Amino acid sequence: METETPATRSTPATREPGGQGKTGTRSRRTGMIWLLVLLAVLIALGWWLQRQLREQGSEQTRVLETRLDQLARSNEQLRRDLESLRSRDADAKAINQGIREELLAYNERSRALEDAVANLAEQHLGHRDAMALDEAEFILQLAGERLALFRDANGALAAYRLADSALAAAEDPLFANVRQTIAAEMRALEEAKPVQVRASLDALVELGAGLHGLPLKKTIATPDAGKRPLSRWREILGRFVRINDDSTTPQLSTRNDELNRSLIAVDVHIAETMLLARDEPGFKAALARVRGGVANAFDPDDARVQATMATLDRLAAMPMAPALPQLGSALGELRNLRTTRALSRPIPAPIPNQGATP
Repeated sequence: METETPATRSTPATREPGGQGKTGTRSRRTGMIWLLVLLAVLIALGWWLQRQLREQGSEQTRVLETRLDQLARSNEQLRRDLESLRSRDADAKAINQGIREELLAYNERSRALEDAVANLAEQHLGHRDAMALDEAEFILQLAGERLALFRDANGALAAYRLADSALAAAEDPLFANVRQTIAAEMRALEEAKPVQVRASLDALVELGAGLHGLPLKKTIATPDAGKRPLSRWREILGRFVRINDDSTTPQLSTRNDELNRSLIAVDVHIAETMLLARDEPGFKAALARVRGGVANAFDPDDARVQATMATLDRLAAMPMAPALPQLGSALGELRNLRTTRALSRPIPAPIPNQGATP
């Protein structure tokens, strides 16, 4: 058995720590390697992250630069538009100034034109107005004379319409009152029923024209006219003289057709005259004579004779038109206005004779 010496006892002690140092060194080396690997990975990761961030930053920078360029272009375009609008505004102001000056010039011209028109209005009427006034005065006078002489309300009404149209052609508004007076007299003529008088006249004219076609009344012969015995003296005298009894013979109107129709036509014309003169008793009397002549002379069973009798009855029952109005107010007013207008005109100065000595 071997004895332990201090040297032998210390040998294992020195070995054990030596073995543990190698293991720690290995573990430290392994840790250092892992640490280095981790550090490399971290460095690579950091480099990659930095690269990514740099790429993203460059992309954002490019986007921002693009946007800045767009904003710069837009700003430049807005600046140009603003300058264009300023120039247009300046042009519009210049044009408005020119238009304002033209308007002021037009106002001056319009004032001058109004003054010229006023001066022309103050002067005498032109030849056209004078001719229109002369025509209106002549037509009004003609209408009054026609109504007074012929009682022709239709003709007077037509003449008044012509006079109103002639005054309408005049440019002077002073004669508008005369047109109102003409309109009032035209209404008075229309209230006198000239259409009814015209219809009655047309019916009488048609009746007079139809008299020649009416058939005569049939004559009835006396049954014992040729059966009475004649005495000897009467037979002898009958060779030289013939005597007839009017009590058994037709009337003169039935024996003489032309004379009968002429007498009835004369009565028809008398009725027309009485109608124009607005003489109601004379008109009724003339119609009664016409009716009696037609009843005595013509066949009452004929349809034309019956129609003629019905026309006569209708005309006799028709009320006479009212009295005709008094005309002349419009004519007098027109003459007064023309006289006043002529007196208000200034008298033109006489033209001096150039050949006369002062």
